[in-house]
Order: sequence, then structure tokens, then C-alpha cells
Amino acid sequence: MTGKAIKGCTGPALAEALLRPRSVALVGVSDDIAKTAARPLRFLRRAGYGGEVYSVNPTRATVQGEPAFASLSVLPERPDHAFILTGTDAAIAALEECGRLGVPVATILAGGFSEAGEAGAEREKRLAEIGRSYGVRVLGPSSIGVVNVHERLVLTANAAFAEPDLPEGRVFVASHSGSLIGALLSRGKARGVGFAGLVSVGGEVDLSVGEICEATLDDPKVGGYLLFLESMRNADALRRFALAAAERCKPVAAYKLGRSAEAAELAVSHTGALAGEDDVADTFLRDCGIARVESFDGLLEILPLLNRMPAKSVRQPAVGVVTTTGGGAAMAIDQLAIRGVRVAAPSPDTVRRLAEAGIVAGEGRLVDLTLAGTRYDVMKAALGVMQTAPEFDLVLATVGSSARFQPDLAVAPVIDSAREHDKPMAAFIVPEAPEALLRLNAAGVPCFRAPESCGDVIAAALGRRPPRPELAASMLPAPAGAGRTIDEAEAYRLFARVGVPHAPVAVLTVGEPVPELPFAYPVVAKVLHPDIAHKTDVGGVALNIADADALAAAMAAIRDRVEAARPGVSVRQILVQPMTRGVGEVLIGLRRDPQVGPVVMLAAGGVLTEIYRDRALRLAPVDRDTALEMIGEVKALQALAGYRGRTAGDLGAVADALVAVSRLALLDDVTVLEAEINPLMVMADGQGAVAVDALVRLATADADIEAQEDDTENRSGRNR
Repeated sequence: MTGKAIKGCTGPALAEALLRPRSVALVGVSDDIAKTAARPLRFLRRAGYGGEVYSVNPTRATVQGEPAFASLSVLPERPDHAFILTGTDAAIAALEECGRLGVPVATILAGGFSEAGEAGAEREKRLAEIGRSYGVRVLGPSSIGVVNVHERLVLTANAAFAEPDLPEGRVFVASHSGSLIGALLSRGKARGVGFAGLVSVGGEVDLSVGEICEATLDDPKVGGYLLFLESMRNADALRRFALAAAERCKPVAAYKLGRSAEAAELAVSHTGALAGEDDVADTFLRDCGIARVESFDGLLEILPLLNRMPAKSVRQPAVGVVTTTGGGAAMAIDQLAIRGVRVAAPSPDTVRRLAEAGIVAGEGRLVDLTLAGTRYDVMKAALGVMQTAPEFDLVLATVGSSARFQPDLAVAPVIDSAREHDKPMAAFIVPEAPEALLRLNAAGVPCFRAPESCGDVIAAALGRRPPRPELAASMLPAPAGAGRTIDEAEAYRLFARVGVPHAPVAVLTVGEPVPELPFAYPVVAKVLHPDIAHKTDVGGVALNIADADALAAAMAAIRDRVEAARPGVSVRQILVQPMTRGVGEVLIGLRRDPQVGPVVMLAAGGVLTEIYRDRALRLAPVDRDTALEMIGEVKALQALAGYRGRTAGDLGAVADALVAVSRLALLDDVTVLEAEINPLMVMADGQGAVAVDALVRLATADADIEAQEDDTENRSGRNR
């Protein structure tokens, strides 16, 4: 064998070896066509792949009527891509042989790695070591293969690719699940969706969804991406890819599976409980400009709409509906409404323009053409008016029975209107009408066969945010381990470093005389202990303390209650603050997710915040404009904007505090795992906001915050 090894190929070189190899080796290919390991050779030959295909099987001279080689090392050339079809242990040996020979890319079908317990994890670790040491890029394990439709490379063991005449197009699919690439192919073909490539990523021991998609970004045959995700592993590569795809105007959509209690189990703050694994994944995808759908059909149907609707931050978007079936339109409107999408009635000016075109709009939220009969000229005129009406961000045409047998009456005007106007338009086809759907797809008009996917896709497209370029810098995820919580006084000093104001504090010792405080009574007293995060749960708070005698009694009572509730905890210190009242309370928190890194959260404050789950999330850090967007998303904070004559709160100060808390993610001398202010007391407009409770959990290895700060400046009134 001849050939020079490509060490750790990336970018275009990776795309060539992975998706456009000049030669492939099928290691462990079977002669028994009933077996999974026999499929890749059959599929490659049936598809007409033009490169060299080498069958490697040490037990046979021929496989499926073709010559077979005993090993990779006796091949006449070094293949660009090896598909390893053997069992688990033999796959490890085959990968090492690939490494020694300089094979650039190897795909591993076998399972039995990290999903198979401790022994499997050790085997997966060995795969990673081989890949790194030799520079061979590894796809899998548990990858069912790759397909490049344009190159007729059907290098997969997925039975769905026995499908003849694979549909060519510009859609690139990357999936953690191998079986799903086949399901997407077959369902997509029925809808007229064409594919550029499909990759089963599997266990991501090396190559990840993000890096694979990134390698295809400059391929002119790829116009958009569909991702099927089971986790957020390798989030940095996914973020990098998504930002680069946005720069090239190539939309990305994702269907995300998987919910985990891991993050909630480690969380000590309300933020951790409110920002669960799936919430964080949703925030990550949105901040990267990736449209997330809830349905499998929605994943197949969304790209045409994303191609017509660039991501942008707008007011609550509005949809206008034109229909030839009232019941069908009602189903679509219901699905939009439950996802928070506003279906708007035509404005008086639009009603007037419709009337001038001979169309009676009525007084409802939709333009119902049912009584007018399904006619090309009526539908075309109505759509033309709606698409030029400024009150709508998107127009939805809902087509009834005529779509099945008379598509020229209602489907043709939808296609023609979409071509004539820039405003996004979509169609929901109520009956089973495959010809109508195929015509719409061929014309690039977004179309849906079910009200659920219609609502899903439109909500995902309208909710897509522009990606945030500042996220290009890699943000470290949470290190392993539970970390350590610091006490509230230390937490205030950490928050002060990033510019969050807090109420004055004094730290007193239980049993010692109460000194003169640097602030006036009444005061609040709270247990000060790093192991007690939620003080009210253990009786660790006393309010409205009027004088020094009452404070001494309250401190002793707090000690007794806490020590009774938490045996083994010794209470020595109490934190005292003036009673502070504002016009409202909010919670601001930061959590460093194990996979995607730091996330900042804003919510209604108080002890019941976990019940209401009224919150906004973003990847950290955020700027002031993003902070103001978050404030607008929390329904409870509408009251602080002067709702119905109430005193307005200083929401600008809330935005500033949110920005400041998010900067904790950037500190280079400590790693903040969780940080929370609950509540941040919001004063009247123009009077600011102050933290009156604080919680921080640091990575275990971080040095004590107290030793790093000027104790006098940030710990006003502390009594040692």
C-alpha cells in the first residue's frame, strides 16, 4: 500500500475524506446479504459510486462476488475512508490498523462503548487515544454511516437506503441517531425534499455534529442544515458552526431529544431548578440562531420557510390567515396560539383594500373565502393584498378540499403570489393532497400537511433570533464535581467586583453583645453559613427587628431553629441588613452548564419563583440590549413598567445588574458554577436596584474569595 497519512484532517480536507472519498474500504463486510454488514457494498454498487471500493474480510477470498482482501495493509492503495463493520473488539484493532496506515477517516458501526458501562467507557477511551495518536478522524462509534447523494456515496448500513433514486437537493442532515437519517430520507422523498448529504454521528468520540457540518459550509451544493440531537456534547463546535452558517445565510434547524436530571441534582440555586437541561439546550440553540422544532414533521418542513425568513429581532410577530376552509384555518390558528404566535386581524386599511378587490373580509381574524368559492382570481387577489399589508410578518394560506383534485384553483395562486412578493408566505393543506404538496415544495413554498407541524414550524421560524457574534469565543463548561458554596457576605463581595450594588451588611457573632450598627433599625437577620443556601427553609431568617435587644434574641432563635433543622451544623455568625423595600423583586442568576457553559437567567423574585417558572434565559455574557429583551419576556415584570397606574420600577437598573451578573462568567481567577441574587430589590424608576440576598457556588479548586478582596471596602460594618 502507498499513500501519505493526513494527520488530523479538518475543514475541506475532512469533507473530502468523509463525504467525497476517492476510495473506501469496507472492513468486515459480509457475504451474507441478510446481514447488516453486507449492506454498504450493495448500496454503493446500486447507487453507482464512482470511486474504488475495497472489501476487507480475512475469512473469504470473495464477498458478494467481488475480490476480498485479508487486511487493510494488503490493499493496493491507502483508502481515504474506512467503514469498520466488525464487532466491538475487532473494531478497535481495525482502527489501530487505520492509524498505522494513515487512513484519514474511519467510521465505526459497532456499539458496546460508553453506553455499555465501565468496560465500554474504557474501550471508548482507547478509540479516542488511537485517533489522537495517529491523526485518524473517527466517526462514531455507533455510526450507521454517511451518504453524499450528489456523489452517489451511500456508505451506510441503514436499511432505508435500499430506496432507489435517492432525492438530490441542498439539505444536509447530521444526526446522533443512525436510524433517523433513513427516516428523514424516506419521509423527505415523499414530500419532495432533496438531500445533499446525511451523516450518522453516533457517539462523537471524535467527530461531532458541529465539526462535520462546519466542514461542509463552503460546499455550494449545501443550502441548509437539519440536525437531530440527543445531547449538547461538543457545544463549542456546534456554536462555531452555527455562527459561520449564519454568516453564509445557510439556515440551521434542530430537533432536540433528551432530558436529564443531572443538572438539577447538582443545583443549589433557584436558577439551577428553573434552568433545566432542556431549557439550557433551548437557550443555546436560540442564541446560536438555530431554529428548534418540536415535531419530526416540522424538522422536514422548516427549511423552505427559514430560507424566506432571515432571523431578526422584531416586536411580537403577527400572522395573517387566508382560507378556503374555516375549520382547517381554526385548527392552524389553535396550534399557532398555543405556541404564543399572534394571529392578527386585517387592519381597517387592509379591509378596505380587500373590499376594493371584491373580497369581504368580515370582522374576524382571518380572511375566509369559503363562501366566495375556490377560485384562482379570488385567492390570488386576497393573497396579494395580505402580502402587502404592513401589519403581517407572514401570511398563511389554508387550502381545503380543492387542493386534492383541483390544485390549480387554490394552490397555483399561492405559488404565484409567493413568487411576486417578498413577504414570507406558507400554506397548510388540509386534505391528503400529495400532488399539491409536491408542487408547493418544488416551487420552494413552505407547506404543511398537519396543523401541528404548521404551528410548530411557523413558531420556530418567527422565534428564531439572530445569532450573537460575541458567543464565538469559547466559554468553558462546568468542571466535574459539586463545587463549594461560599457564604452570603463573601458572595456580596464577588458581586461587587462586577458592579452589582447590595444592601449594607454587618456580620455579628451569636452570643456576643450586639454592637452599634452602621445603619438604622428595623433590620433583617439571616443565618450566615456556606452550607445553608435556602435560609427560610430552616428558619434562618427574622424580619422587622426593631432594636438591639430584639436583634440579640432573634440571633439566638435563628441559631436554635437552624441547628434543630440541620443537625451537625453549628451556627456562629449572623448577617444583618437594613429592611429594604422597593416596588418589586426580581431574581438574577448565572449557571455554568456542564455542556454549553454559562447561562444567565432573569425571573420574578421571591421564594415562589420555582412554582411560576416565569423567566428568560440567555447564554452569558449579555449586553444591555439583550438584557432589556429578557426583561420584556418575563410577564411578571410588566407590573414594574407602571402597569395600570402602579409605581414604575427602575428596569434600567435591572438591566444593568443582569449585564453585571453575566460578567461573572468572564472572571479568570475563579470559576463560578452558580450565582444568584434573589431578590434584587427594584426601587422606583431612577432610584436603582440593590441585592438583598446572594448565593454563589464556586468550582472546588478556586481560592477563597475573601483573601482576594479588600475587606474594608466591600464588607461595610463587618464585626469580627
